[in-house]
Amino acid sequence: MFRSEDHRTFAAASESGVAGAADQGATETWTRVKRRLRAELGEDIFSSWFGRLELDTVVDGCAYLTVPTRFLKSWIESHYSDRVLALYRTEAPHLERVIVAVRSGVGRDQSALRRPAEIARLGPGPALAGAKPIGEVKPLSLAAIPEERNESGELGGAPLDTRLTFDSFIVGRSNALAHAAADRVAHHQNGQAIYNPLYLHAGVGLGKTHLLHAIGHEVRSQGRRVIYLTADRFMYGFVASLKAQTSLAFKERLRGIDLLILDDVQFIQGKQIQQEFGHTLNALIDAGRQIVVAADRPPTDLEALDERVRSRLAGGLVVEVGGLDEALRASILSTRIEALKIVHPTFDVGANVIAYVAHAITANGRDLEGAVNRLLAHATLSGSAITLETAEVAIRDLVRNREPKRVKIEDIQKLVASRYNVSRSDILSERRTAAVVRPRQIAMYLSKVLTLRSLPEIGRRFGGRDHTTVLHAVRKIEKALGEDNTLSDEVELLKRMLQE
Repeated sequence: MFRSEDHRTFAAASESGVAGAADQGATETWTRVKRRLRAELGEDIFSSWFGRLELDTVVDGCAYLTVPTRFLKSWIESHYSDRVLALYRTEAPHLERVIVAVRSGVGRDQSALRRPAEIARLGPGPALAGAKPIGEVKPLSLAAIPEERNESGELGGAPLDTRLTFDSFIVGRSNALAHAAADRVAHHQNGQAIYNPLYLHAGVGLGKTHLLHAIGHEVRSQGRRVIYLTADRFMYGFVASLKAQTSLAFKERLRGIDLLILDDVQFIQGKQIQQEFGHTLNALIDAGRQIVVAADRPPTDLEALDERVRSRLAGGLVVEVGGLDEALRASILSTRIEALKIVHPTFDVGANVIAYVAHAITANGRDLEGAVNRLLAHATLSGSAITLETAEVAIRDLVRNREPKRVKIEDIQKLVASRYNVSRSDILSERRTAAVVRPRQIAMYLSKVLTLRSLPEIGRRFGGRDHTTVLHAVRKIEKALGEDNTLSDEVELLKRMLQE
């Protein structure tokens, strides 16, 4: 709680004009403090715990910092109080205290944190009420893991997202093995765990967390006990149990379940915490309980993790969730768009636009979600149809910057053959059926407009044809483009796909 003098000094600062997060000097000081934190703690720890820590205002020797969640507030107060204050004082020797507050209640009907000028005028509002000075933190008396229970009264960890189920997971070649393994683990009911532990690893936004939640939902629906934890929640629970002297209850709670799901295991830090994690793994595996773990890299690449823990994780089934191939990206886009059409019936995206977006955005599923949201915003706000041109503008910030691609005739032949369901050998052959002639002419036309090759050279690349044949094909397609809008859209899509 704020002491009464805190309120008086805050209000007095308002009258004297001392307070204000807009103070450039205070902002620059805080930037230097963050730079020191990053250098001292390392990029991983800084990003995990301090990436969302922001300076709100500085009043009478007290810096008010804010974070988005109570969990982050408690963790910083419990573990980094002295360090933050000491580093701050190296940049601002006059500073006496640092107070951390929650910016706004997540999921609650609370207003956002007031602007600094308003705070100074009115005194600390709800967002700062109850904030605890970092330099005066007392040991927390907290339960090891908050007792979140489902409808059956079953002990849980972090909540499972109701949207992330097996039914909503789109399966493709790159994630088929991971999906099959997750499905087998979730539906295995003979009392003996399989593939234990199941270790899924992938980059950001490729679906590993989706599979973890899907497993949790399925196993919990069978009446079995499930705990889903992120690495930071596991660490927080263990450290809090030591402070509250309830570590035995913490261990028994974890080891008395049927399924432990742990996400982002690469963030587990600290020798003692890693040892306890290893003991928990051994106890659950020896008792035949299922463990599912996810990380951003294989267990052998987790250099910061204890070697015995890495060995235990590598002893199970290790499956990589591969990058999303183009067909899978198109399926994800189509599924998401169809779901949105239930709420927005006029939201219509053509197959050519979906194909373009799936080809242009290659990073991960979250970027695809962002692309759909941008297309929806354009359609609903402007009221105009989604074309290739508007889609290109809408997703421009999501397309990774790359050097302009040098288009090859071989690439043109392969893409055109794939789009028109013929083989590249058909395009190079002497066959004159309509199903082959039109794709061949389109490929010749694209070779003329997208490459620097001469007509004779293009002819040689198309089965040794004469340059007049190539010229005839180019002119015929140019004429058709002015008369056939469907063909024009198709050729424009091929151009964009080749140039991405």
